[in-house]
Amino acid sequence: MTSLLCYRHFMQGCFLSVLVLTMVMLTGCTPPADGRSSFSGILSPGVTSCSPSVTTQPSDEPLEWLETPLEETDETEEAGVSTSFVAPDNLSEAASTEEAAEEVSTDDEYYFIKTAAVVWMKGPTDVADSAAQSEPEMKPYKEEITGTDITFEMIPIPGGKFTMGSPEDEKDRKENEGPQHEVEIEPFWMGRCEVTWSEYELYGMDLDIVRREGAQKEATDRDKTADAITRPTKPYSDMTFGMGRSGYPAICMTQLAARAYCKWLSAKTGRYYRLPTEAEWEYACRAGTTTAYSFGDDAVDLDEYAWHFENSEDGYGKVGKKKPNPWGLHDMHGNVSEWVLDQYVADRYSTLVGKTVKNPFVPTKTEYPRVARGGCWDDDPDKLRSAARMASDPGWKAEDPQLPKSIWYTTEQWCPGFRVVRPLRKPAAEEAKQYEPNPETIEEYKEAQAGKT
Repeated sequence: MTSLLCYRHFMQGCFLSVLVLTMVMLTGCTPPADGRSSFSGILSPGVTSCSPSVTTQPSDEPLEWLETPLEETDETEEAGVSTSFVAPDNLSEAASTEEAAEEVSTDDEYYFIKTAAVVWMKGPTDVADSAAQSEPEMKPYKEEITGTDITFEMIPIPGGKFTMGSPEDEKDRKENEGPQHEVEIEPFWMGRCEVTWSEYELYGMDLDIVRREGAQKEATDRDKTADAITRPTKPYSDMTFGMGRSGYPAICMTQLAARAYCKWLSAKTGRYYRLPTEAEWEYACRAGTTTAYSFGDDAVDLDEYAWHFENSEDGYGKVGKKKPNPWGLHDMHGNVSEWVLDQYVADRYSTLVGKTVKNPFVPTKTEYPRVARGGCWDDDPDKLRSAARMASDPGWKAEDPQLPKSIWYTTEQWCPGFRVVRPLRKPAAEEAKQYEPNPETIEEYKEAQAGKT
């Protein structure tokens, strides 16, 4: 049975390979004049993602398509609220070479084959200290977005266990922050700062394409892969709200747009980036602490670490100007709230009590509500606590004049930005799909806009 199943997937992989290569030959992977792909949905199933483990798939080899059944866990819930992805132990021996990737396992626990997905992400660019195959090898590094002079820093976050949520006696605690429960997180890297406009607009405003064409440079294969990823429509107003652009955090993109940026960034660098899960975000924010903030329980010290309502002068601040938390991450409290991957479920924590949950994550099923973390420059101190949770709602697009409202933008100046993570362990294909922008949502929006995105 296993061999028949693998053969069927092998044949499907061959078909997909021919399909993708045919589209490349016909289009050159170059998007239409507006910089958007008309066939990005073809590439969507093969990209990205993460959930950190230890030595599964060396993190700096080209992304292979690994298919593994998701192990049912106690946290799987009826309403599809969510699942924690657990790879079989023997996946640590998964192929990292082309020859091995063509093999088919006879183990009923899993199988893997080489398919078109390996075409999706090119090998990694050469960046000092970015390669690691195990947690002890992880180092801080400065990512360089190829073809530009834009860089950003990534900080290694060790794997470990922590208590998620807030204790019942924490000042200003909200009911959705409990009950507390133990979570185990695998190692990953996280952006030292929030994604800035300089980084985001390379994708969101097509500035990487504009610069390349201005310099009269030919698109590389890596550029063509990135160019094939659907990009946002142009914004209908100044999304900085006059608060500043150079050195400031990008805001007002939807969670879908933030996911799409991560996919584009993965294509540009050859390293897999995504949004953090809610659990990863709180783990990194706490940085080993158990207090209300990463610097203690007293909000009197907040000015040293965060931009918030009382010190922000009605706008966000430049990233990295406040003190970092113990793991070297800036602006985890305040400045701009940050998108994470999860659907918001108010009583989610009550389903996780009494067990150690590994890499919890709530896949998104509906547009609202989704989770943002950290609080922003317009919030009071209680919303900047490590355990504080924010849920999106339709009011975040209240000023959008379009019908249907844009899938790419929110409209309020306090709406979220984001930061990226890169898991040490690359995700299996089915897991990766959970982290990508939903291609059906994009296609439905295109149709509603008469084919324009």
